Amino acid sequence: MSGVDARHMRRALELAEGGRGLTSPNPLVGAVVVAADGRVAGEGFHRRAGAPHAEIEALRAAGAAARGGTLYVTLEPCAHEGRTPPCAPAVAAAGVARVVAALVDPNPLVAGRGLEALRGAGVAVATGVLAEDAARQNRAFLTAMRERRPHVTLKAAMTLDGKIADVHGGSRWISGPAARRHGHRLRSEVDALVVGVTTVLRDDPELTVRLDAPWPREPWRVVLDTAGRTPPAARLIGAGQPARALIAVGAGAPEEALARLGAAGATVVRCPTRDGRVDLGALLADLFAREVRAVLVEGGGEVHAAFLDAGLVDRVAVFVAPMLVGGRAAPPAVGGAGRELKSAVRLGRLAVTRLGDDLLLEADVLREGPGDGPRGPAPGPRG
Repeated sequence: MSGVDARHMRRALELAEGGRGLTSPNPLVGAVVVAADGRVAGEGFHRRAGAPHAEIEALRAAGAAARGGTLYVTLEPCAHEGRTPPCAPAVAAAGVARVVAALVDPNPLVAGRGLEALRGAGVAVATGVLAEDAARQNRAFLTAMRERRPHVTLKAAMTLDGKIADVHGGSRWISGPAARRHGHRLRSEVDALVVGVTTVLRDDPELTVRLDAPWPREPWRVVLDTAGRTPPAARLIGAGQPARALIAVGAGAPEEALARLGAAGATVVRCPTRDGRVDLGALLADLFAREVRAVLVEGGGEVHAAFLDAGLVDRVAVFVAPMLVGGRAAPPAVGGAGRELKSAVRLGRLAVTRLGDDLLLEADVLREGPGDGPRGPAPGPRG
């Protein structure tokens, strides 16, 4: 990898960030066209699903200067028809002499056909430049394509002694204003927010994205509610499009309760149950079919424990406030029966961000065991 290649790919990764939270179910992609004389002739990024891909944006900006030049792109140009035409033929037609891609797309539907098409057209191809950075940037998309389920981030706001509420259930506000704003930024980057019905009954949350400017995408607001106890007047139903409130219930939920939720406009999904609760794997499969690629699980502690016990958490994001509340009855960030130290869920390298008086701790869950990680990136098709 040359320093020149790394420099231009780093710029492509920076450009890709312009689409964060806006491109799903597609990945974040950035592209840079460097003319034959070494000058940057065009830049672009994928702005939203259905909009031109990054390569097309960069080629349009470069115009005739693309001929004989190099295209740097953070993910292999697609060769299939999705919401937009395939990119690989357009790249070849532009006369680009060389393509440098950070990640190859091994999805069976694509199987590297974009790069093969470019090679067949006489374009030189190189891959792997800043691949780890590109995989980190698109971790949610890559997990979704690899696992055929959404990437799951467990999010919690807790005191320094691990409590997400006091002994009376009060939790407003554990985190300070800066941490709460960042929490909404995390919400803006996913396709669905998941809570348990206990959180709905106790806190009546809206589960919306509230940033400085109106956010153009509305995540699904999902409730794990085996018995159908969500009130039709719950704020999360009326906080946006009612149909974007998805109530996941078990087979035994009363028909009358479900009819009331349906009349309020909510989407009610009957899921199989496991140990008396909504089967989380089945729920994630349903969400994946709805083009959900990233999920933020916001609790409470029993829900966090259920996702961890099912092996379905890919990343954690925990806001820690400098306070102690104590109390045996105060709910912890992770409930459940607990586990022995030797069976603890192990996390990768912690990223620590200071937000006012609070800290945000983020890390990927380490997968261990035969064929279960830690796993390399496996990107998929764009549409």
